[in-house]
Amino acid sequence: VHMCFVFQATSGGGGWPMSVWLTPDLKPFAGGTYFPPEDGIHRVGFRTVLLRIAEQWKENKDALLESSQRILEALRHTSEIRVQGQESPPPAKEVMDTCFQQLSRSYDEDYGGFSKSPKFPTPVNLNFLFTYWALHRKTPEGAQALQMALHTLKMMAHGGIHDHIGQGFHRYSTDQHWHVPHFEKMLYDQGQLAAMYSRAFQISGDEFFADVVRDILLYVSRDLSDQAGGFYSAEDADSYPTTTSGEKREGAFCVWAAEELQALLPDPVEGATEGTTLGDVFMHHYGVEEAGNVDPMKDPHQELKGKNVLIARCSMELTAARFGLEPGRLSTLLQECRQRLSSARAQRPRPHLDTKMLAAWNGLMISGFAQAGAALAEQEYVNRAAQAAAFLRTHLFDPDSRRLLRSCYRGKDNSVEQNAVPIQGFLEDYVFVIQALFDLYEASLEQGWLEWALHLQHMQDKLFWDPKGFAYFSTEAGNSSLVLRLKDDQDGAEPTPNSIAVTNLLRAACYSGNMDWVEKAGKILAAFSERLQKIPITLPEMVRATAVFHHTLKQVVICGDPQGEDTKEMLRCVHSVFSPNKV
Repeated sequence: VHMCFVFQATSGGGGWPMSVWLTPDLKPFAGGTYFPPEDGIHRVGFRTVLLRIAEQWKENKDALLESSQRILEALRHTSEIRVQGQESPPPAKEVMDTCFQQLSRSYDEDYGGFSKSPKFPTPVNLNFLFTYWALHRKTPEGAQALQMALHTLKMMAHGGIHDHIGQGFHRYSTDQHWHVPHFEKMLYDQGQLAAMYSRAFQISGDEFFADVVRDILLYVSRDLSDQAGGFYSAEDADSYPTTTSGEKREGAFCVWAAEELQALLPDPVEGATEGTTLGDVFMHHYGVEEAGNVDPMKDPHQELKGKNVLIARCSMELTAARFGLEPGRLSTLLQECRQRLSSARAQRPRPHLDTKMLAAWNGLMISGFAQAGAALAEQEYVNRAAQAAAFLRTHLFDPDSRRLLRSCYRGKDNSVEQNAVPIQGFLEDYVFVIQALFDLYEASLEQGWLEWALHLQHMQDKLFWDPKGFAYFSTEAGNSSLVLRLKDDQDGAEPTPNSIAVTNLLRAACYSGNMDWVEKAGKILAAFSERLQKIPITLPEMVRATAVFHHTLKQVVICGDPQGEDTKEMLRCVHSVFSPNKV
C-alpha cells in the first residue's frame, strides 16, 4: 500500500529504498524514494526533508491530511478489481493468443528473455510458454513458444546471472546478455526456476536442463536450508572483498581477477596444445579477460573494476577444439577447476544471509523440490520437500486457530524463533503453500498433504474472499493497520496470488468433488476479465489458468500396490510427461 501511495503521490516515482511518513493513525501523508544524507546539487537531503515535514505538520496539518485523503481515495478507485455487471471468464483462445503475441514482440531472439536490460528471469512467462506449447503442439506458434522458453533457459544457465562456482541464480541481469547480475540471491527465484528447468527437461529430455535443476537444489540445500527443515529468504549482493576490508562491495564474493585464476589453476594440461594450463582453458571458456570483463557502463561505482564475472562464452565443442581436447575430457577438467575455485572462494567473507523464513517463499521452494523429484525421478528431492512441509506445519501453522503464520527466524543456538506477536499469513502465504502441498501430494501420494491443502483452501476462502467484487484480497479484513485492502494485478518476479488461486481451486475441486471451487475460479477470472483481454502480458500465469479452466483438468488414476515395482514404473512414466492440466 505504501509503495502505491508513493507511486501515486510522486507521479509514478515509486522505488526502493522508500521513505513514507504516517499520521498517528497510520495513514500515509508524505513519501518519496531515495534521499541522500545531506543536500546535493540535484537532491534534497534526508535531514532537510525531516525538518520541512516537521514544519509543515505544525503549520499546515489540515492541508497535508486533506491531500493524503485525496491520494488514498484515488488509489482506492484505480486499484479496485471487481466484476462489472454480468461478466464471465474471458475466452481462453483469444486471451492465450494475445498474450503469446505480446510476449513475442518483447522477446530477445539473440539472448532470450523479454527486455533489453535490466533482464529478469520471469518464470511466469516461461510457464505460460510451456502451457501454450502443450496446447498448440502441432502449430508453428506452439513450436515458437517452446523455442522461446528453452532458449531463454539455456542463455540464463550459460550467463553470469547463474553462479557457475557456487550454484543457484542471482536476482537479475543488468545487461542484455545475462552477464553482469545484481548479485543478490532470492529463495523465490530458486524455487520457481527449479520448477521451470524441471519442465524443460520433461519436455526436451535434454540432460543439460536436469543438471541445472540439480545445481539449483544443491545450492538451496547447502546454503539456504535451516537444520529444522525450513528455507532462508536470501543472500545479500555485497560482502567484504577480504577479511581485512573495511567496506563491502557488490559481487565481491563471486568475481575473479585474471591473475588470481592463473595462480589457482597453473597445472599444465596433458594432451592439449603445447604450454596450455588449466587456467588458460578455464579463462577461455568463461570469457575471462586480463583487464576484467565488466563493461564500465554496468559498473557505475567501479566496484567490479579489473574483475571478471564468469559467463560461458563458448560451447564445450568449440573450447575442446580450441585446445585439442575431447569434449568429455574438457568437461572433467572444467569440473575440477570449478571445485578448486569453490574451495578458494570459501576463504572469502560470505555475504550476509537473511535467515527469516517466510511461509509463501517456502511454499515456492517446496514446489521446486517436489516437481524436480517427480520429473527427475529423484526421491531425495521429494523427501526434502516433505521435510520442509513438516517444518511449515510445526513452525508456521497455529494449531489452535488452524491458520498459517507469515514468518519465523533462525534464533540463538540455531533454534527457530517466532515474533512475540506472530504475524498472521497473507493471501500469498496461503496460495503458495496450498500449491506446494498439491505438488508434494502428486510427487509422494501421501494423503496427509492433500488433506491439509484442502483445509487451508477453506481457510483462505473465509479470510480473503471478496463476496461483492469477487477474487481474493491480499490481506484479511479487520487489520486496523491497513488503510486499503488491495488485490495485486500483475504477475511479476512471483505470480500474483489470485493467478495461482485459480489453478489451486480447480485442483482442489478435482480432488474433493466440491464444485463451489470451480465456480470461485471462474469468478476470479471474471473479475480480472478486462485486464486479461487487453493486456494479458501483465498476467501470464492467470492467462495460463484461464486455459486450464476452459480445458478442464485430466484426472490420472493409478490402481496398484503403492510399493509394487510395476506401480512405481507407471508413476515414473506419468511424471516424465509434461501436462499442464492434469491431477
